Amino acid sequence: MTVQDVLGQFNQIFIDVLDEEDIVLTLDSTADDVEDWDSLTHIQLVVAIEKHFKVTFTTAEIENYENVGQMCNGVLEKLTAQTA
Repeated sequence: MTVQDVLGQFNQIFIDVLDEEDIVLTLDSTADDVEDWDSLTHIQLVVAIEKHFKVTFTTAEIENYENVGQMCNGVLEKLTAQTA
């Protein structure tokens, strides 16, 4: 799985959680770039991502992610660790 594969899956998760069909994420996307991505929906997005990929983020990881790309890389690292 590549970062682009993860990004595509993230995009669908964001569409589902935010109920907005027009979302197009990039690796540089932040909450400022996505309408309705606020602190409450951030929690919903994190939970949906964890459930979808069957991973768990620490509070520190969540706080340190500055954009979607960093979250995608975090998922990839966790998936790689699971298969190692």
